Amino acid sequence: MKTRGVLVALALAAAFLPIRPETVERWYSTGIYPRLQGVITPATNLVPVALLDIASAAALVFTVAAFVRRARAAGARRAAVALAGGVISGAAVVYLLFVALWGLNYRRVPLEQKLDYDRARVTREAAATLANAAVDSANAGYAAAHARGADDAALARAFAGAQQAIGARRTAVPGVPKHSLLTLYFRRAAIDGMTDPLFLEIILNRDVLAFERPVVLAHEWGHLAGYADESEANFIAWLTCVRSDDAVAHYSGWVAAYQHAAAVLPREMRATLHPLDPGPREDLRAMYARYARSTPVVRNAARGVYDSYLRANRVAEGIASYDLVLRLMLGTRFDDGWAPRMRAPQ
Repeated sequence: MKTRGVLVALALAAAFLPIRPETVERWYSTGIYPRLQGVITPATNLVPVALLDIASAAALVFTVAAFVRRARAAGARRAAVALAGGVISGAAVVYLLFVALWGLNYRRVPLEQKLDYDRARVTREAAATLANAAVDSANAGYAAAHARGADDAALARAFAGAQQAIGARRTAVPGVPKHSLLTLYFRRAAIDGMTDPLFLEIILNRDVLAFERPVVLAHEWGHLAGYADESEANFIAWLTCVRSDDAVAHYSGWVAAYQHAAAVLPREMRATLHPLDPGPREDLRAMYARYARSTPVVRNAARGVYDSYLRANRVAEGIASYDLVLRLMLGTRFDDGWAPRMRAPQ
């Protein structure tokens, strides 16, 4: 009982203890965490299956076996009480591991404060300009993107370059994409992928289309690089893809940019955008068709749970933070080659 109380107290302290973002940035996000990630991800990359699946199955089997054994010895009521206590202790341990291994990145300095960023640049006109650039690039890149498969090695090189472009001194090790027993759930909930914060591995939905995969993969790599915020992971994914010399990745990044930019424009402004060629239009239809195969009840429930999770980790916008990537795209000043300018030191 005493140990359980200590664990719960430590977990509550980890959840609510105020820590300055600058402290998290200096000592954890650019200090301890990159070193942890540089050890853990290469190790989990060696395992071809999702360790999250194995750990979850083992925990379930252990819990059921312990309950049955206790129920036979002391009765179901005492077993249930013991089970509740064990779940509380286990949840506290898992949360402490989550914070130590990855979750503290939610409290780092926002990317907006590091980039040459100005909210005044975020306008509908700027969104229309970006959407037109995305249309032109998608139209021009469609044939090459569909002529061959994606090059993950080229994507990894572009990912390293994108991290360095936003000031990383130590770049993250890309995770080998894995599949999971959760594939059916991913399909029903319209989830493209996830980053496992305990084993620092990534899991992708098997149904992600070939031209979507680079931006989805780079998004999860962005999380592995310590950018927990969804908009920041999306921004790094977009930077990675549009700066890549791989045709599939380049196309993937610009299709994603078009979706983000066009979505905020009123109908009359969308009508004035450059027209998409038949190929990119068909790809967008395929994406929407894949989304339509999800189950609304499961999708909405998953969004609600994840929204609560993000808010609990101090992401005030919740799941809406996914779409805030456009703010970073439009508000950041870029040099040639989509090299983001960094804010001058204070």
